[in-house]
Amino acid sequence: MPTIRDVARLAGVSVGTVSKVLTGSGQVGDERRTRVQRAIRELEYVPDPLARSLKTRQTRMLGAIISDITNPFYPQLVRGAEDAAMKRHFLLITVNTDDRAERERELVSLLLARKVDGLLLVSSPHATDRSHIARAQKQGIPIVALDRLPEGVALDAVLVNNLRGARMCMHHLLRQGHRRIAYLGGDWDLNNARDRLRGYQEGLKEAGIPVEQALIGYGDFRQETGYRLTKDLCLQQDPPTAIFAANGMMGLGALKALRELGLRCPEDVALALFDDLPFAEAVEPHLTAVAQPAYEIGRRGAELLIDRIEKRQTSKKPVLVELEPELIVRSSTGPARMNRINPTSKSGA
Repeated sequence: MPTIRDVARLAGVSVGTVSKVLTGSGQVGDERRTRVQRAIRELEYVPDPLARSLKTRQTRMLGAIISDITNPFYPQLVRGAEDAAMKRHFLLITVNTDDRAERERELVSLLLARKVDGLLLVSSPHATDRSHIARAQKQGIPIVALDRLPEGVALDAVLVNNLRGARMCMHHLLRQGHRRIAYLGGDWDLNNARDRLRGYQEGLKEAGIPVEQALIGYGDFRQETGYRLTKDLCLQQDPPTAIFAANGMMGLGALKALRELGLRCPEDVALALFDDLPFAEAVEPHLTAVAQPAYEIGRRGAELLIDRIEKRQTSKKPVLVELEPELIVRSSTGPARMNRINPTSKSGA
């Protein structure tokens, strides 16, 4: 089995230069880097991760703890993190909490036991005990929060401007003439859910429209909840003419409910989502969405985490990266009509 010394000998460089090429650390000229990479390919050299970890006290493994792998937003986020990690010669291990605080604590302990060098964390709601995060920090394991910022702990974070995104969507619906706009909200314990609700409320207030609690449904960012809340809202005596769902999964649940109620979208009820689903243009109608840069969240998060691990980022204060969303208008948000159908009155029509 070839060794790092064999690679150095064939490339005509020092062992230290080969090590720099393998780890992506330090400065190596293009010509020497090419010779090293060619030698690695010719010898089919594979570094011994155990030997490297004993020497450097690093496993070059990162842990990514996400909330719901079935939500299309998170595979995009993980892909961005994985690409950034591989570029810096780190392996990413991804696990799923199902938004359960107890499972988050278990997974943090598990990944720490596997000696990961750092953690990417999409925090779970209702997590009042943050001791597992404090324990990781005490061990010198850097953590970067993604998408959601857990309260009570100081962490680097890569987030999206949720408030601005929600306000952009509300401005669009209001320009379409909608005045009775319902909102399907996420878990109140999450900062992104609170910011999206605030954007909805501010959009109405700016237009001089009072916020009606009867038009706000509180959920958990899951499809089943969007389905149930939409049915409840549309069966009211004075139903909404438009629905703004706080994430893509709730939006899909809303679309299913509208179809079961016999309501056309957008002719009877317009629908917009926070999250641009990968298949948004394959669904009829094509879904208007506030697009989050999910891949970029993961990529920037992993880069920040590795910079902390390699001491390239040394700020004593938490680093906050806030990315901007984009409103993508499609056919699910047509103009408001005064003669919208109330499904409760269809049988008497």
